[in-house]
This record gives sequence, structure tokens and C-alpha cells, in this order.
Amino acid sequence: MSDQTDGSPNALVFPGPDGPEATVLPWEMPLLPLRDIVVFPFMVVPILVIRDTSVGALQAALVHDRHIFLVLQRNPETEAPEIDDLHTVGVVSRVLQVLKLPNGTAKVLIEGISRAQVESLQRGDDYYRVKVRHLVREVENSQRFKALVRSMLNSFSNYVKLSKNIPDEVLMNMPPVDEAARLADTISSHLLVKQEVKQQILETSSMSEQITRLLNVLADETEILELEHTIDREVKERLQKSQKDFYLHEQMRVIREELGEDDEIDGEVRELEERIKKSGMPKDAAQKAMEELNKLPRMHVMSPESTVIRNYLDWLLSLPWKKRTRDNLDIEAAKAILDEDHYGLEKPKERILEYLAVLKLARKNHGPILCFTGPPGTGKTSLGKSVARALGRRFVRISLGGVRDEAEIRGHRRTYIGSLPGRIIQSMKKAGTKNPVFLLDEIDKIGMDFRGDPSSALLEVLDPEQNSSFSDHFLEVDYDLSEVMFITTANFEDNIPAPLLDRMEIIRLSGYLEYEKLGIAEKHLIPKQMAACGLKEGMVEFEIPAIRKIINSYTAEAGVRSLERSFAGICRKVAREIVTTRKKTRTVKSRVITTRNLQKYLGIPKVQEKRVEKADTAGLAVGLAWTPVGGEILYIETSLMPGKGDLILTGHLGDVMKESARAALTYAKANQVALGIPAAAFENRDVHIHVPEGAIPKDGPSAGVSIVTSLVSAASGVPVSRLVGMTGEITLRGLVLPIGGLKEKLLAAKRSGIKRVIIPRKNEADLSELNSEITDGLKVIMAEHVDDVLREALIR
Repeated sequence: MSDQTDGSPNALVFPGPDGPEATVLPWEMPLLPLRDIVVFPFMVVPILVIRDTSVGALQAALVHDRHIFLVLQRNPETEAPEIDDLHTVGVVSRVLQVLKLPNGTAKVLIEGISRAQVESLQRGDDYYRVKVRHLVREVENSQRFKALVRSMLNSFSNYVKLSKNIPDEVLMNMPPVDEAARLADTISSHLLVKQEVKQQILETSSMSEQITRLLNVLADETEILELEHTIDREVKERLQKSQKDFYLHEQMRVIREELGEDDEIDGEVRELEERIKKSGMPKDAAQKAMEELNKLPRMHVMSPESTVIRNYLDWLLSLPWKKRTRDNLDIEAAKAILDEDHYGLEKPKERILEYLAVLKLARKNHGPILCFTGPPGTGKTSLGKSVARALGRRFVRISLGGVRDEAEIRGHRRTYIGSLPGRIIQSMKKAGTKNPVFLLDEIDKIGMDFRGDPSSALLEVLDPEQNSSFSDHFLEVDYDLSEVMFITTANFEDNIPAPLLDRMEIIRLSGYLEYEKLGIAEKHLIPKQMAACGLKEGMVEFEIPAIRKIINSYTAEAGVRSLERSFAGICRKVAREIVTTRKKTRTVKSRVITTRNLQKYLGIPKVQEKRVEKADTAGLAVGLAWTPVGGEILYIETSLMPGKGDLILTGHLGDVMKESARAALTYAKANQVALGIPAAAFENRDVHIHVPEGAIPKDGPSAGVSIVTSLVSAASGVPVSRLVGMTGEITLRGLVLPIGGLKEKLLAAKRSGIKRVIIPRKNEADLSELNSEITDGLKVIMAEHVDDVLREALIR
């Protein structure tokens, strides 16, 4: 913007239609603040003047040259605006006509002339005066500017055609295209947008900027109007369709009455009534069903409400209200089935048989909910199937992994389109009996979000005191789940919500031992994969050493899924060899899988077992660790070097192992003389403790004795026996604390060639429960204090 004057200190020559001297605008004039309207140049608008200061400003303008300055307030509620309460840019205007009203206010017709910017504000006796700086914008003469003007006019034409609030006469009275300033301001004044948007358009510094902003606003408003028209059209079409459907339905009803087809509806109602009586529903459920059935004859057969009621009655009648299977409570037969389906798992089988024995005597299913926990592939789900088979009940499985919506458990209310009962009721319909075996799989992976908490909904399902009256949102009547035998599975019991865990009895399935995997492979996995690949008996044979090598060198897992995939891969390759050979020789030769040709079928071994070192070394101790796929030995290395006495820990250790290392160093320094460590061993020396395979995270509360043994050995120079493995946590007093995963740790020691294992004395009870096959070949030493560990581990 630029200023343009005629040389006078108090006037501006404003070019008009009659020549450059047509309009002379002053620099100082009365102020009329506007609450809810933005006036543009070339715009004639009526304004209602109410405030005393505004009436005074109007009278002052009439007395002088009729010029008055109009500017928008920032806050329309402000009664006495100061300069900060006003926008900086307004319009110098001329008062054309004044009509005084009886109540003291005035209705004024005002014409906008030119943009101006407020410089200062002066308060008079009864009105405000402002000094302004006139803003004159030059009209460009470029081709781009002309294109912008035409685009603006076309966009406004489309906007007026779509808008219901702007008369078509506006387009007829538009200024010509060559009057760009007048055209832009006229279009700006007719926009149906917020006053803040209009004020931003008024404040633009150039014609190009104003037109560009107008194009953006017109594009947004046109898009909104088009959407409104589309929505109005769709609503109108739907209303017309509904009216048409109602008219046709009424015609069909009259025709059906003439043809006597109403008898069909009566027949359907009578049939449903008979089914309700024979379904065995409780009294309240039958009453609810009859209430819904009585509504059916009064509705049109094609109405949505009729469809909802029919669907609801179908669900009620399809549920097993009284049908149940007879339990097979022969304990010996059940034991035979469990042994046939699963090798090993003695403790879980024993607990299941106890459960069946109580069920046989008590005839009630009010015991705790069984929860099988353990690593993947250990047979949790298949064990649930075996329980159902042993009992002679139907088996139903629901996977809860990733379930986040409470409606998945309790169902949706019938008011929603496409609503259904929850998965509990759906599965009861699928089972077809009132007393199935219900497996809730992966209960530790259940989620929660804004749609509700499914774990809280499961409380009513799994609580024996509540599930006799389970309420589903869709059914709206109670359903008895007390005769259902619920079994749940989880990988980690720590992830199970605490209220659910409180209602369940945990049965842990630890990883399979090597001999158990061997038995599973011979009895289950190999025959299953041979049948899946079409191999008959005698076409392929697996030698025992080959199976052992597959277990130890090709799989590293607690379960048997990878083992089964290995057998499947071998059987597929054998099937291909047989098919290829049969085409050439028409004979089938048996394939024998041995340790020598195993690499041909499975490739290079994927698992490298850790073995004991070839020599006893100072500062190197062997720890025993538990992992989700079984036990493993863990080397602890310690080295002392010149430094400032710092403790350096490497090997991707977790917080618990780091604390164990600090406790071990503190114990070693505090008992330096008793442990035979030279007095100057730790002076000006850094201690570096490292656990190899640093990319693998390591943590757990059982590495304390291994770390202190390695540290004492490095500081004293006494080597540690390579044939001794150890596990246990320590205190600052040197006490050895109990650990978990003893079975897996002993197996890892046995596989690695370790001969002696040091365990906490408090784990003696756990040791007594292990099979002799686990401890054969191992000398297990009990330790209560670190001195017991060092006495056995260090070679003095």
C-alpha cells in the first residue's frame, strides 16, 4: 500500500468516476466502531447507531463534511473501545442518509470510500476522533492479474448459484472486469463468512493478494455448499424411497388380506410359540421371548423391526438351555486318553485327573478355573482338547489374543445395526450343549482401550459365584454358564490381569526335556507328518541319533513346533524323491534318515550348543540361565586392569544383573582377606565384568554366585573349575538365595558336559521333585553361603 496526497496536510485526493479531483478525504475524522460488520469500499450499507459515542460521532460528521471512519472491534462486547481494541485497518466512509428513531438511536445509510489505517485515537466530549493514514493500492496491468480477476468472477458466479442466501440479481449488478478494485471489494462484501475472514481480506496489502485470498475462500465455501447440496439430495431421495416403500407395503398388506396370506404369519407365530415352550428356557427368558413374539403380528413382515425380532428369537431358540452331554468320569479311561494324546506332562495330567475325580464325587463344577501356562508349543491348547475328549464333552475354543472391545465378550445391544451376541454366547450356540469344555486361549494377550475392558467382562464368565447368571447385552436375559468347564491358556502368567489370575489355578507346563521330545517325535510328530505328506509306513525311517541331533542342533525351543516343522521338511523332500524315482524305476526304496545324511535334508545345523572350556581359567565362571526356550549355560568373564577403581559392565545386562555385579564387588572388597585376595588387588584398578554374546539381552536374579566366583577368581588368580556350573543370587552378607527354572538349568548343564552343579540349599525341595533322568550324571551341591560355592568352584 502507498499514500497519495494533494500536498495538503489534512486531505487526500481520492480518484473517482468524475476525475482525479472528485473526492477529497480528510486525515482526521470521527470514529464509528462496528461490532459485527466489515464495510468495504464501494459498499452502501445501513447501520444502526446505538451507543452514545457513536451517535456523537455521527452528528460531528454531519456538521462537517459527512466523512466518518468505520473500523471493526476485536471484541464485539467492548462498550468503550480503545485503540488496542480496534483492528488497525478500516474504511473512510460517507454518510448518505440518516433516519432518527424515537428511542434516540439512528439508522444510517453509509457508503464506503477508501481503506485507511488508524494512526491515533483521541477521546472527545461525546465521541472519538481518529487520525488515519490513507492506503491506496495500485491496479496491476499484467496478464496474470487479468487472469486472477476473471477466475475470481467465475468462482463467485458458481458460489452464488450454489448459495441459497444470495439473490441472483447480485451477479447482474456486478461491476465490469476492468474495474478490478471495485469488483474485488463488491465480491468481498457479499461473502457469507465470518467477520474475521472479511477483515483479513480488507487488510490485504495489494490487489493481487486480495484476489488470491478471495479465490481460496471461494474454493472452500463452494466445496462446503456442494457437500450440503449432495447431503440434501440424498436425504430427499431417502425420504421419497421411505414414502414409496410405505405405500407399497400398505398395498401388499391389503392384497395379502384379500388372498388370506395373513394365516401364514399366524402359523409362524404359533410355531415359534411351540418352540419357546419346548426350549427349556428359564421363566424370565421365556417371558421375554413371548413379549417379543407378541409384537410380531402387529408389524409388517418387511419392516426392519420385524427382522430384528425374528433374529433375536432365532438366537434365543438356538441356544442350549437344557441339552447337555453325559460325562465320562472313568478315571482310568481318562488317563489312557491323556497318555495317548500327550507324552510326558505328568503334573498337568495328575491335576486334571484330580479335577475329574472331584467332579465325579461332587457332581458339581464349582472348582477353580484351570490355567495352563508355559512357552509356545508345549501343548496347552491340545491338552484342553484332550480334557474334552476324556470327559466326552464338546470342545469350544476362543482366542482372546488382541481382543480389546468389551462387546466381544458381552455382545452388542439390539439397537445397533448388525448387532450380535458376544463370543461366549456364540460359542455356546456352536457347542450345542450346556456343559462343553471351553478353552479361552491366550488370556495373557487380552487388551484394553476406549471401547471397554474385556478382562473385566471376563470376570463374570470365570467367577463360579457369578457365571450362573451371565448377562449378554444382546440377549438381555441371564444365561447359566455354571456347567461349563472353563480352561484358559497363557504364555506368561505375569501378563494376566490380577483379578482374573485370582480366580484361576495355575498349572505350569515347562519346556520338554530331550527324552520327552524324543518320545513325542516317535509317537506323534513323525507319524502325523508322514500321513500329511502321503508317506506310508516303511517309506521313511528315522534313526534315534538323527532325531536327537534334530532336537539339539536344529531347534532351540521349549515346545515342539520347530521340531515338527523339521520333520515336515524332511518328509516333503522324501516325498519328492519318491515321486521322482518312481517315474524312472517304478520302485520305491525306503529312505533312512541318519546323522550322516541329515544335513542333506535340513541343511547346516542352526543351533550351536555351548560346551565347557578345554582348560580351567582364572576369572571365567559358568552360570546357568533360564530362557523361554529352555536352559542355557552363561559364561561370566572378569578382568582387572589399571584404572580409577571403576566397575565396567558389558554384555547387554539388565538392571537386576547389574545390581548383582555391584553386590558381588562389594562382598569381595568387604571380605578381601578371608577370600584370599591380595590387599592391593583392587587399588587403582578397574574391574571389568563381561557376559559374552553382547547383542543378546540378559537379566535375571540368579547370576550373583557366578559373578562373585568369577570376580574372586580374577582378583586372587585362582582358576575356576570348567566342569562346575552354578546358579543363585547373593546378599551382601554372602547368603545364597533360591532361584527358579531349576529343571531347565540342570538340563543345560548336562547337555554342555558340566559334571557338578551348585544350587541354593533352599531349592532342595524342587530338586526332589525332578526325575532321575534329569539328575543322572550330575553331582548336585547345595550351598547356603558364598563360601560353599567358592570351596567347590575354585581350584586352590
